[in-house]
Amino acid sequence: MSGTSALAAPLQDAAPRRASWTLSPYALPLNALRIIAKCALPLIFWFSAGRLVRWALLLLAATVSHGSWYQARLVLVMFLFTLVVMTSLATTVGMLYVVREALLETQARRVAGEAKESLLNALNRTALVFAGLYTTWGFVADDAREFSSIDVMRQPDRYVLDAGSGDDSGVMGGLISLDPRISLATMVVAYAVKWYFGRRHEAGEGRISGMLATFGELAFAFYGLNAVAAAVGARSDWIGQRSAVAAWHDLAARAEESVPGWKSVSEWLGGVWPYAVDALAIPLTWLTVGILVYGAYAEDTRTTIRGTRLEQAAVHLERTHDWTRLALAKLSDGWTSRWIPLLNSLRLTARGGPALFGLFALCYVGLHIGGDYLLRAGRYLTASGEPYQWMATGEPLSYVVDLVVTLVSMCLIAATFDLAATRARAEGAASVTGGTAEPDRPSPSH
Repeated sequence: MSGTSALAAPLQDAAPRRASWTLSPYALPLNALRIIAKCALPLIFWFSAGRLVRWALLLLAATVSHGSWYQARLVLVMFLFTLVVMTSLATTVGMLYVVREALLETQARRVAGEAKESLLNALNRTALVFAGLYTTWGFVADDAREFSSIDVMRQPDRYVLDAGSGDDSGVMGGLISLDPRISLATMVVAYAVKWYFGRRHEAGEGRISGMLATFGELAFAFYGLNAVAAAVGARSDWIGQRSAVAAWHDLAARAEESVPGWKSVSEWLGGVWPYAVDALAIPLTWLTVGILVYGAYAEDTRTTIRGTRLEQAAVHLERTHDWTRLALAKLSDGWTSRWIPLLNSLRLTARGGPALFGLFALCYVGLHIGGDYLLRAGRYLTASGEPYQWMATGEPLSYVVDLVVTLVSMCLIAATFDLAATRARAEGAASVTGGTAEPDRPSPSH
């Protein structure tokens, strides 16, 4: 017994040391490596499957975009392009989902009696916010560029010859050549899908209503690109001559001339802003997606404002102004379903402390810079005097680099959430992070 007691003492002393280690923001790289070591195989599977499906959809869209019944083909092209973005959603959520059992926060939730959430529920919850972030920050532009590249590589001779003769080959035009009138008609259909399934999702009906609403929202945006572009092109001169626009340009020009240092400051901000977006906004965007996947989100406004002064004002409004409350609820219905989860996710991130987020942003940016150098080194090593050999080595090389960067990025996101949630739980904030996973919904009976 004395020997057992002697062994138990150092183990008890090690528990506080382990707890303090998990609360330290500087444990982020080690925590990310731990997650990679445990979940490398399922992560590789999800990334490879997602990349294969995405490439097949883009190739199919590029193939369909040429031939008879051209406008009908372009409607199908836009449909397939919407599926490409939905594939990116499923791949991202799937990669984050498969590592959740390796998180210390998940283990704490299991001990507290929280049931395991299905992948379908995680997808359904994350879909709408993911769509907004994906289009707002321009990630969809990478998909459009890859579609154009695949279309050119399918028939490069036709593109070059038609360009030399002045003819329109239609190559790389599958996403921008849809007739505006057809765009308006398809926008109406997409909006109906978005509205119907959006209402079902807000009412908690249907296990995939959130994903269908997201598909409708993305399709509405993509089909509307041609109609909006046509309208803007027709009215750009008219808008530029409006008095308000002209007055704003005159005011900016006078400010540069009269305010000392205005021009220098504006030029400096213009040069710094893109780097600030890449270094801070983009990492925070993906971190928000990860937090939503792991269930640290708010279903309503009350959960987000709990513990703040806004909660008292909301209680007073609810008790004394029923009509006002109902009107505000109707007006903010769509805003609440999209951005309230984002606000609560940002609140959880702030609980992790600036050091944790700063280290995460530094690792994220450093990882992507290292990925660029890795791709450059790979191209240098695989370079050859043989013509067109880069066509055989370029895609496998890009796959390997993207695989490494994406896997480490997903594990960094998971590790950052893990440390922030563990710290919040240790500080008594379990009401924010624990017990938030959405229970599996039964299949609709109608």
